[in-house]
Amino acid sequence: MTFNLKSPISELIKPNILIVDDHPFIIEGYKNAITRYKTNEYEFEIAQAHDCRSAYDLLENQNTPQFEIAFLDISMPAYEEKNLFSGEDLAKLIMKKMPYCKIILLTMYTELLKIKTIIRTINPNGLIIKNDLTFDELLLAFDKVMNNQKYYSQSVVKMLNQSPHNSIEIDEFDKQILFHLSKGTEVSEMPQYIPISLTEIEKRRVSLKELLKVRSGSDDDLVKEAKSKGLF
Repeated sequence: MTFNLKSPISELIKPNILIVDDHPFIIEGYKNAITRYKTNEYEFEIAQAHDCRSAYDLLENQNTPQFEIAFLDISMPAYEEKNLFSGEDLAKLIMKKMPYCKIILLTMYTELLKIKTIIRTINPNGLIIKNDLTFDELLLAFDKVMNNQKYYSQSVVKMLNQSPHNSIEIDEFDKQILFHLSKGTEVSEMPQYIPISLTEIEKRRVSLKELLKVRSGSDDDLVKEAKSKGLF
């Protein structure tokens, strides 16, 4: 009599996970937590990138598998040539290329405006303020998302329960204008990088100053105020 014996390892589910963060030690922390999750059921395949460019190259590689879950830091070095300025932009790219991938965003931002904008534009499966992050918190978030539930860390929940006043929202063109102002790009040169007219860019710059109550009229003050509110 012949028995068909299977190794327990062969029975494990092997989800593909992507981690993008510009701090290698943080990536190692995430990997350490993930690989301890239900080791009798899962054996995770983990890919990593350190900025928008390396993440883009990985996602465009034909040999890259479909990811089930992606951990993305919001703030990381941009890849301007591809209009990837943050983890939010990477999330949108992943959602387009891999629509079934679950997105977990991590951020240092604690502005209600920024948090609401992330939820409105990305609607991530998980959103964690890094100040809330502990080993147990990461495992809890991962477990929730693996079980098709949303997870917001306690600071996110607290902010969302605040009064919805001061709800400032800007679009992608506004964000690109702010980004180029922060880089010292002349306004007259911005139509090379942003697909709207110079007149529209000027109008938006004035509107942003009014929206953020930048009374000095200075572009530097506009950038500083926008950054303080986590707008880009």
